[in-house]
Amino acid sequence: MSLRRLALTILSLMMCFSCRPVREGSLQDESHARWFSLDSNAVVLVSPFDGSRDTIPTERPMRRLVCMSTSYIGYLSSFGAEDAVVGVSGLQYVSDSSVRARAVDVGYDALPDYERILSLRPDLFVAYSVSSVQPRYLGVLRSLGIRVALVSDHLESHPLARAEYIRLFGALTGRRAEADSVYAAVCESYRARMVRNGPRKKVLVNMPYGDQWYIPGGDNYMTRLIMDAGGEVLGAVQGESESSVISVEKAYSLAQDADFWIHPGSSRTRANLLSAHPLFDAFPTGKMRIFNNIRRMEPGGGNDFWESGAARPDLVLGDLVRIFGGETTDSLYYYLELK
Repeated sequence: MSLRRLALTILSLMMCFSCRPVREGSLQDESHARWFSLDSNAVVLVSPFDGSRDTIPTERPMRRLVCMSTSYIGYLSSFGAEDAVVGVSGLQYVSDSSVRARAVDVGYDALPDYERILSLRPDLFVAYSVSSVQPRYLGVLRSLGIRVALVSDHLESHPLARAEYIRLFGALTGRRAEADSVYAAVCESYRARMVRNGPRKKVLVNMPYGDQWYIPGGDNYMTRLIMDAGGEVLGAVQGESESSVISVEKAYSLAQDADFWIHPGSSRTRANLLSAHPLFDAFPTGKMRIFNNIRRMEPGGGNDFWESGAARPDLVLGDLVRIFGGETTDSLYYYLELK
Protein backbone atom coordinates (compact mmCIF):
# COMPACT_ATOMS: atom_id res chain seq x y z
CA MET A 1 0.00 0.00 0.00
CA SER A 2 1.37 3.44 -0.97
CA LEU A 3 1.86 6.14 1.65
CA ARG A 4 -0.99 8.08 0.06
CA ARG A 5 -3.39 5.17 0.24
CA LEU A 6 -2.31 4.45 3.83
CA ALA A 7 -2.90 8.07 4.80
CA LEU A 8 -6.35 8.09 3.21
CA THR A 9 -7.23 4.81 4.91
CA ILE A 10 -6.22 6.14 8.32
CA LEU A 11 -8.09 9.38 7.61
CA SER A 12 -11.24 7.50 6.67
CA LEU A 13 -11.06 5.42 9.83
CA MET A 14 -10.59 8.53 11.95
CA MET A 15 -13.61 10.12 10.31
CA CYS A 16 -15.80 7.08 10.84
CA PHE A 17 -14.91 6.67 14.49
CA SER A 18 -15.04 10.35 15.37
CA CYS A 19 -18.38 11.24 13.82
CA ARG A 20 -21.78 10.76 15.37
CA PRO A 21 -23.93 7.91 14.06
CA VAL A 22 -26.05 8.89 11.09
CA ARG A 23 -29.59 9.45 12.34
CA GLU A 24 -32.71 8.69 10.36
CA GLY A 25 -33.47 11.76 8.28
CA SER A 26 -30.20 13.52 9.17
CA LEU A 27 -28.80 13.21 5.65
CA GLN A 28 -31.96 14.77 4.25
CA ASP A 29 -31.20 17.74 6.48
CA GLU A 30 -27.64 17.78 5.10
CA SER A 31 -28.67 17.69 1.45
CA HIS A 32 -27.08 20.47 -0.60
CA ALA A 33 -26.87 18.99 -4.11
CA ARG A 34 -29.22 20.45 -6.71
CA TRP A 35 -28.58 18.17 -9.65
CA PHE A 36 -29.34 14.72 -8.28
CA SER A 37 -31.54 12.99 -5.72
CA LEU A 38 -31.69 9.49 -4.29
CA ASP A 39 -34.69 7.21 -4.11
CA SER A 40 -34.66 3.95 -2.18
CA ASN A 41 -33.60 2.03 -5.29
CA ALA A 42 -32.56 4.63 -7.85
CA VAL A 43 -30.41 7.66 -8.57
CA VAL A 44 -32.26 10.53 -10.23
CA LEU A 45 -30.03 12.87 -12.26
CA VAL A 46 -31.39 16.34 -13.00
CA SER A 47 -30.17 18.43 -15.93
CA PRO A 48 -29.05 21.94 -14.89
CA PHE A 49 -29.94 23.11 -18.39
CA ASP A 50 -33.53 22.00 -18.98
CA GLY A 51 -34.60 20.22 -15.77
CA SER A 52 -34.98 16.85 -17.50
CA ARG A 53 -34.53 13.76 -15.32
CA ASP A 54 -32.71 10.49 -15.86
CA THR A 55 -33.50 7.68 -13.43
CA ILE A 56 -30.83 5.02 -12.95
CA PRO A 57 -31.92 1.90 -11.04
CA THR A 58 -29.55 0.81 -8.28
CA GLU A 59 -30.99 -2.59 -7.28
CA ARG A 60 -27.96 -4.20 -8.92
CA PRO A 61 -24.60 -2.68 -7.85
CA MET A 62 -22.50 -1.34 -10.68
CA ARG A 63 -19.05 -2.93 -10.55
CA ARG A 64 -17.50 -1.51 -13.72
CA LEU A 65 -17.46 2.25 -14.30
CA VAL A 66 -15.80 4.38 -16.97
CA CYS A 67 -15.16 7.87 -15.57
CA MET A 68 -14.63 10.96 -17.71
CA SER A 69 -13.69 13.19 -14.76
CA THR A 70 -11.13 12.58 -12.02
CA SER A 71 -13.53 14.01 -9.44
CA TYR A 72 -15.60 10.82 -9.81
CA ILE A 73 -12.53 8.84 -8.74
CA GLY A 74 -12.23 11.06 -5.68
CA TYR A 75 -15.81 10.35 -4.65
CA LEU A 76 -15.34 6.59 -5.09
CA SER A 77 -12.00 6.56 -3.27
CA SER A 78 -13.46 8.38 -0.28
CA PHE A 79 -15.39 5.26 0.73
CA GLY A 80 -13.05 2.63 -0.70
CA ALA A 81 -14.80 1.85 -4.01
CA GLU A 82 -12.10 3.01 -6.42
CA ASP A 83 -11.72 -0.58 -7.65
CA ALA A 84 -14.96 -0.04 -9.61
CA VAL A 85 -13.10 2.26 -12.03
CA VAL A 86 -12.10 0.28 -15.12
CA GLY A 87 -11.64 3.15 -17.57
CA VAL A 88 -10.77 6.83 -17.37
CA SER A 89 -10.23 9.81 -19.63
CA GLY A 90 -6.63 11.04 -19.43
CA LEU A 91 -5.00 8.33 -17.33
CA GLN A 92 -1.84 10.38 -16.79
CA TYR A 93 -3.88 13.00 -14.94
CA VAL A 94 -5.23 10.55 -12.33
CA SER A 95 -3.79 11.00 -8.84
CA ASP A 96 -5.02 7.76 -7.26
CA SER A 97 -2.09 5.40 -7.84
CA SER A 98 -4.18 2.22 -7.66
CA VAL A 99 -6.52 3.48 -10.38
CA ARG A 100 -3.62 4.74 -12.48
CA ALA A 101 -1.96 1.31 -12.30
CA ARG A 102 -5.06 -0.69 -13.21
CA ALA A 103 -7.50 1.37 -15.28
CA VAL A 104 -7.50 1.81 -19.05
CA ASP A 105 -7.35 5.16 -20.84
CA VAL A 106 -10.42 5.54 -23.08
CA GLY A 107 -9.43 8.83 -24.72
CA TYR A 108 -11.13 12.21 -24.57
CA ASP A 109 -14.62 13.32 -25.48
CA ALA A 110 -13.36 14.75 -28.77
CA LEU A 111 -11.79 11.44 -29.77
CA PRO A 112 -12.97 8.51 -27.59
CA ASP A 113 -11.76 4.97 -28.24
CA TYR A 114 -15.13 3.25 -28.81
CA GLU A 115 -13.58 -0.19 -29.32
CA ARG A 116 -11.69 0.02 -26.06
CA ILE A 117 -14.76 1.27 -24.19
CA LEU A 118 -16.81 -1.64 -25.52
CA SER A 119 -14.09 -4.12 -24.51
CA LEU A 120 -14.31 -2.91 -20.90
CA ARG A 121 -17.99 -3.96 -20.70
CA PRO A 122 -18.89 -1.04 -18.40
CA ASP A 123 -22.05 -1.12 -16.32
CA LEU A 124 -22.10 2.67 -16.59
CA PHE A 125 -20.26 5.37 -18.51
CA VAL A 126 -20.15 8.47 -16.28
CA ALA A 127 -19.65 11.77 -18.07
CA TYR A 128 -20.52 15.47 -17.92
CA SER A 129 -21.71 18.25 -20.18
CA VAL A 130 -21.04 21.98 -20.15
CA SER A 131 -24.13 23.02 -22.12
CA SER A 132 -27.61 21.88 -23.06
CA VAL A 133 -26.16 20.36 -26.23
CA GLN A 134 -24.74 17.01 -25.22
CA PRO A 135 -21.44 15.89 -26.76
CA ARG A 136 -21.99 13.84 -29.92
CA TYR A 137 -19.92 10.89 -28.70
CA LEU A 138 -22.47 10.16 -25.96
CA GLY A 139 -25.10 9.44 -28.58
CA VAL A 140 -22.71 7.06 -30.29
CA LEU A 141 -22.11 5.21 -27.01
CA ARG A 142 -25.83 4.90 -26.39
CA SER A 143 -26.31 3.50 -29.89
CA LEU A 144 -23.70 0.88 -29.02
CA GLY A 145 -25.77 -0.19 -26.01
CA ILE A 146 -23.71 1.51 -23.29
CA ARG A 147 -25.60 3.12 -20.42
CA VAL A 148 -24.55 6.76 -20.00
CA ALA A 149 -25.01 8.93 -16.90
CA LEU A 150 -24.50 12.70 -17.10
CA VAL A 151 -23.31 13.95 -13.71
CA SER A 152 -23.27 17.69 -12.95
CA ASP A 153 -21.13 17.98 -9.83
CA HIS A 154 -19.01 20.61 -11.62
CA LEU A 155 -22.05 22.93 -11.71
CA GLU A 156 -22.81 22.77 -7.98
CA SER A 157 -21.95 26.00 -6.18
CA HIS A 158 -21.77 24.79 -2.56
CA PRO A 159 -18.69 22.79 -1.43
CA LEU A 160 -20.88 20.33 0.49
CA ALA A 161 -23.10 19.95 -2.59
CA ARG A 162 -20.12 18.65 -4.54
CA ALA A 163 -19.13 16.41 -1.65
CA GLU A 164 -22.63 14.96 -1.63
CA TYR A 165 -21.83 13.16 -4.88
CA ILE A 166 -20.08 10.69 -2.59
CA ARG A 167 -23.61 9.48 -1.85
CA LEU A 168 -24.51 9.25 -5.53
CA PHE A 169 -21.55 6.97 -6.25
CA GLY A 170 -22.25 5.01 -3.09
CA ALA A 171 -25.76 4.29 -4.33
CA LEU A 172 -24.50 3.32 -7.79
CA THR A 173 -21.94 0.85 -6.43
CA GLY A 174 -24.13 -0.72 -3.75
CA ARG A 175 -22.19 0.87 -0.89
CA ARG A 176 -24.67 3.52 0.13
CA ALA A 177 -24.29 3.06 3.90
CA GLU A 178 -20.51 3.54 3.79
CA ALA A 179 -20.83 6.53 1.47
CA ASP A 180 -23.53 8.14 3.61
CA SER A 181 -21.33 7.83 6.70
CA VAL A 182 -18.35 9.41 4.95
CA TYR A 183 -20.48 12.26 3.64
CA ALA A 184 -21.98 12.92 7.08
CA ALA A 185 -18.47 13.05 8.55
CA VAL A 186 -17.28 15.45 5.85
CA CYS A 187 -20.23 17.77 6.60
CA GLU A 188 -19.45 17.72 10.31
CA SER A 189 -15.74 18.28 9.70
CA TYR A 190 -16.44 21.16 7.31
CA ARG A 191 -18.73 22.98 9.72
CA ALA A 192 -16.28 22.54 12.57
CA ARG A 193 -13.61 24.39 10.54
CA MET A 194 -15.73 27.32 9.35
CA VAL A 195 -14.69 30.83 10.39
CA ARG A 196 -17.89 32.63 11.30
CA ASN A 197 -16.64 35.87 12.86
CA GLY A 198 -13.90 38.44 12.59
CA PRO A 199 -12.51 40.66 9.81
CA ARG A 200 -12.15 39.04 6.41
CA LYS A 201 -8.86 38.71 4.56
CA LYS A 202 -8.80 40.20 1.06
CA VAL A 203 -7.97 37.53 -1.52
CA LEU A 204 -6.89 37.87 -5.13
CA VAL A 205 -7.70 34.67 -7.08
CA ASN A 206 -6.22 33.17 -10.27
CA MET A 207 -4.01 34.74 -12.94
CA PRO A 208 -4.64 35.71 -16.57
CA TYR A 209 -4.97 33.38 -19.53
CA GLY A 210 -3.83 35.59 -22.34
CA ASP A 211 -5.23 38.97 -21.32
CA GLN A 212 -8.34 37.57 -19.59
CA TRP A 213 -8.40 37.15 -15.83
CA TYR A 214 -11.26 35.05 -14.48
CA ILE A 215 -12.69 35.97 -11.08
CA PRO A 216 -15.17 33.50 -9.51
CA GLY A 217 -18.64 34.90 -8.87
CA GLY A 218 -20.04 35.60 -5.43
CA ASP A 219 -22.02 32.34 -5.43
CA ASN A 220 -19.19 30.27 -6.88
CA TYR A 221 -17.89 27.05 -5.27
CA MET A 222 -14.42 28.53 -4.69
CA THR A 223 -15.76 31.84 -3.42
CA ARG A 224 -17.86 29.96 -0.85
CA LEU A 225 -14.80 28.05 0.37
CA ILE A 226 -12.83 31.27 0.73
CA MET A 227 -15.68 32.98 2.57
CA ASP A 228 -16.12 30.04 4.94
CA ALA A 229 -12.38 30.25 5.67
CA GLY A 230 -12.63 33.91 6.65
CA GLY A 231 -11.70 35.46 3.31
CA GLU A 232 -13.27 37.69 0.68
CA VAL A 233 -12.69 37.32 -3.07
CA LEU A 234 -11.72 40.65 -4.55
CA GLY A 235 -13.79 41.51 -7.62
CA ALA A 236 -16.40 38.76 -7.14
CA VAL A 237 -19.79 39.71 -8.60
CA GLN A 238 -22.43 39.06 -5.95
CA GLY A 239 -25.30 36.81 -6.95
CA GLU A 240 -23.36 35.19 -9.79
CA SER A 241 -22.00 31.64 -9.80
CA GLU A 242 -20.14 31.98 -13.09
CA SER A 243 -16.78 33.69 -13.29
CA SER A 244 -16.45 37.19 -14.67
CA VAL A 245 -13.58 38.39 -16.83
CA ILE A 246 -11.43 41.35 -15.87
CA SER A 247 -8.32 42.88 -17.40
CA VAL A 248 -4.84 42.53 -15.92
CA GLU A 249 -5.00 46.27 -15.23
CA LYS A 250 -8.19 45.78 -13.17
CA ALA A 251 -6.51 42.91 -11.30
CA TYR A 252 -3.60 45.25 -10.56
CA SER A 253 -6.08 47.68 -9.00
CA LEU A 254 -7.65 44.89 -6.90
CA ALA A 255 -4.22 43.67 -5.83
CA GLN A 256 -3.58 46.91 -3.97
CA ASP A 257 -5.98 45.70 -1.27
CA ALA A 258 -5.00 42.01 -1.30
CA ASP A 259 -3.64 40.22 1.73
CA PHE A 260 -3.31 36.94 -0.18
CA TRP A 261 -3.00 35.75 -3.75
CA ILE A 262 -4.08 32.17 -4.44
CA HIS A 263 -4.25 29.84 -7.48
CA PRO A 264 -1.73 31.66 -9.71
CA GLY A 265 -1.74 29.10 -12.52
CA SER A 266 1.01 26.49 -12.33
CA SER A 267 3.54 28.74 -10.59
CA ARG A 268 5.67 27.08 -7.91
CA THR A 269 7.86 30.06 -6.91
CA ARG A 270 7.47 33.82 -6.74
CA ALA A 271 10.15 34.23 -9.40
CA ASN A 272 8.24 31.84 -11.67
CA LEU A 273 5.02 33.80 -11.12
CA LEU A 274 6.52 37.25 -11.62
CA SER A 275 8.06 36.18 -14.92
CA ALA A 276 4.69 34.98 -16.25
CA HIS A 277 3.41 38.44 -17.20
CA PRO A 278 5.21 41.78 -17.77
CA LEU A 279 2.85 43.67 -15.45
CA PHE A 280 3.38 41.37 -12.48
CA ASP A 281 6.56 43.22 -11.46
CA ALA A 282 4.32 46.18 -10.63
CA PHE A 283 1.97 44.13 -8.42
CA PRO A 284 2.42 44.75 -4.66
CA THR A 285 3.56 41.18 -4.07
CA GLY A 286 5.84 42.20 -1.23
CA LYS A 287 2.86 42.67 1.08
CA MET A 288 0.97 39.57 -0.08
CA ARG A 289 1.43 35.92 0.81
CA ILE A 290 0.97 33.75 -2.25
CA PHE A 291 -0.31 30.16 -2.25
CA ASN A 292 -1.07 27.65 -4.96
CA ASN A 293 -3.14 24.46 -4.78
CA ILE A 294 -0.40 22.29 -6.31
CA ARG A 295 1.17 20.48 -3.35
CA ARG A 296 -0.37 17.20 -4.58
CA MET A 297 0.41 17.72 -8.27
CA GLU A 298 1.44 14.52 -10.07
CA PRO A 299 4.41 14.34 -12.49
CA GLY A 300 1.98 13.63 -15.33
CA GLY A 301 0.14 16.90 -14.70
CA GLY A 302 -2.80 15.66 -12.64
CA ASN A 303 -3.74 17.62 -9.53
CA ASP A 304 -5.31 15.83 -6.57
CA PHE A 305 -6.93 19.12 -5.54
CA TRP A 306 -9.45 18.52 -8.33
CA GLU A 307 -9.70 14.77 -7.65
CA SER A 308 -9.98 14.12 -3.92
CA GLY A 309 -10.60 17.78 -3.10
CA ALA A 310 -14.11 17.61 -4.55
CA ALA A 311 -14.99 14.90 -2.00
CA ARG A 312 -13.05 16.51 0.85
CA PRO A 313 -13.88 20.23 0.93
CA ASP A 314 -13.25 20.09 4.66
CA LEU A 315 -9.55 19.49 3.96
CA VAL A 316 -9.49 22.35 1.45
CA LEU A 317 -11.23 24.57 3.98
CA GLY A 318 -8.79 23.52 6.70
CA ASP A 319 -5.88 24.61 4.51
CA LEU A 320 -7.47 27.97 3.74
CA VAL A 321 -8.30 28.64 7.39
CA ARG A 322 -4.66 28.06 8.34
CA ILE A 323 -3.45 30.22 5.46
CA PHE A 324 -5.73 33.18 6.22
CA GLY A 325 -5.17 32.78 9.96
CA GLY A 326 -1.43 33.18 9.58
CA GLU A 327 -0.69 29.74 11.04
CA THR A 328 2.30 27.56 10.14
CA THR A 329 1.68 26.30 6.62
CA ASP A 330 4.50 23.81 6.02
CA SER A 331 2.15 20.84 6.44
CA LEU A 332 -0.80 22.01 4.35
CA TYR A 333 -2.59 19.20 2.52
CA TYR A 334 -3.30 20.76 -0.90
CA TYR A 335 -1.57 24.15 -0.86
CA LEU A 336 2.03 25.29 -1.27
CA GLU A 337 3.36 28.73 -0.38
CA LEU A 338 5.30 30.45 -3.13
CA LYS A 339 8.62 31.75 -1.84
